[in-house]
Amino acid sequence: MNSLEPAATAAAGARRRTIDSLPGPRGLPVLGNALQIDASRIHHVLEGWAREFGGYYRFRMGARKVLAVADPLAINAALKDRPDTFFRTQRVVSIGREVGLTGVFFANGDAWRQQRRMVMSTFDPTHVKRYFPSLVTVTERLLRRWRAAAESGREIELQSDLMRYTVDVTAGLAFGTDINTLESQGDVIQQHLDQVLPMISRRLIAPFTYWRVMKLPADRRLDRHLREIHRAIQGYIAAARDRMRADPGLRETPSNLIEAMIAARDAGDSGLDDNDVAGNVFTMLVAGEDTTANTLAWMIYLLSRTPVAMERAVSEVDGLIGADDMLRQFEQASALPYLDACASEAMRLKPVAPVIFSQAAKDTTVADIAVPAGTIVCLIMRAGAVDARHFPDPKSFNPARWIAAKPAAKRVSMPFGAGPRLCPGRYLALLEIKMVMAMLLRNFDVQSVSSASGGQAIEQMALTMAPEQLRMRLAPRSLSDSG
Repeated sequence: MNSLEPAATAAAGARRRTIDSLPGPRGLPVLGNALQIDASRIHHVLEGWAREFGGYYRFRMGARKVLAVADPLAINAALKDRPDTFFRTQRVVSIGREVGLTGVFFANGDAWRQQRRMVMSTFDPTHVKRYFPSLVTVTERLLRRWRAAAESGREIELQSDLMRYTVDVTAGLAFGTDINTLESQGDVIQQHLDQVLPMISRRLIAPFTYWRVMKLPADRRLDRHLREIHRAIQGYIAAARDRMRADPGLRETPSNLIEAMIAARDAGDSGLDDNDVAGNVFTMLVAGEDTTANTLAWMIYLLSRTPVAMERAVSEVDGLIGADDMLRQFEQASALPYLDACASEAMRLKPVAPVIFSQAAKDTTVADIAVPAGTIVCLIMRAGAVDARHFPDPKSFNPARWIAAKPAAKRVSMPFGAGPRLCPGRYLALLEIKMVMAMLLRNFDVQSVSSASGGQAIEQMALTMAPEQLRMRLAPRSLSDSG
């Protein structure tokens, strides 16, 4: 079994290697390795091949040749070369466009640059700080929901509740809309959003675009969910236009992303159209729901199974907020170093994006490997983060390792990516994580967190990596009990 070779060693060779010269799994004619890859566990397959073949190997998805890179130094360099050398794959962009996801995440080139500026301004620390009182309100709703469950002894469907929370936060910050799915009964947009990423993931690894010829029942269900999502999005856009008609000053100083995009679209020289506005609303909802909610779910699960870390996290929260029930001052969020470390450790072990597919925009090299324009490059993000050469005892959940972590650690564990396409919502995501965790630890004892089967959490990929159906039981904790 080969170890993951360092990029510096690979680059030291005098001659460039070709992708065809690399080792890789044996495939079938026409299909390549497609039948060996299950969409729900693609990251496990790719990580397993990295352990077998090393830091650089090749595989095929149908006729598409793929270069796999598991060396964190080379991954970091490739991420920093976006969007000029590497960009979203044409297949990702095409599939995103089919379902209406035409926002910044799925954009390339000039369209990405233009939309990125507006998205970054929405999620910058100043804007997030102004939104903080509303974030407190949403967190209070989650507290009431979990308190009712704890007092009745009811199990909590963890990811569903967390996704309601993150959708409410994203809609409030980015669209100025209080959709309040946490206290809504019956059909909510979150239930439709849940269906999007699994189907995109399935289509991305399909050997051919079957749904363009014949739709299966799952594809027809997706169409029904998409109709409900787009109906809701048009409502958010209409509400924003109403606000802007009532207050024309919002065109000059928009208060959120949707107003900024409408103002730019109506200016006429922005290059944006109605599809761009709707596509970014859709993208923000999907990205805001899934990634942060899954990170929170993994973090709660890992803490529940590590009593020493749980005790230290509870003690830190108690010491900061005393007899209060949650963070109520924006500045408190920066005074939780151990909770920050818990988040970093959870994202090291359970990154929501353990695999990133990119495409070479031009002829280039990765380490000493020649990469022709158009080549698909698969970045295996977690391989280095669970390698003992970078993190001692790498499989254990040990948040303390991040308290005095060396800068190099952050170039190996890259949960938000790196370079120009670094996640624009990372600041909000970390704030949401600390808000939910401080509320949870201050008000409840976590009695259990387990999968639907009662065993350990199973990793499941659906474009992002989530634990499969976690359920949580809580017991109320007295606010006077502060360690």
